[in-house]
Amino acid sequence: MILCDKNTFEDEVLKAEGTVLVDYFGNGCAPCEALMPHVEELAGKYGNDIKFCKLNTSSARRLAIGQKIMGLPVIAIYKDGEKVEELVKDDATPEAIEEMIKKYL
Repeated sequence: MILCDKNTFEDEVLKAEGTVLVDYFGNGCAPCEALMPHVEELAGKYGNDIKFCKLNTSSARRLAIGQKIMGLPVIAIYKDGEKVEELVKDDATPEAIEEMIKKYL
């Protein structure tokens, strides 16, 4: 799983070909911390087919706002640089994330 920042996000996600999952998280976000091990497990399972990235919105606020990330956690799928689907807050469960991934395999 690639940890992006405001300097690498464009190359890793917005200019990437194919499918990229982005885990948006923030400092002190308990639901984000609870979700992260599940997302990393899914990265191990599906990482050959989908690129997995994460972005700490606490250190990249403008970038997060530019991507219309207003609450956390958010798990988003990008296809060839365009956001095509996202799960927000309570909808971002390990089961829902895996279902969303399977649609893009």
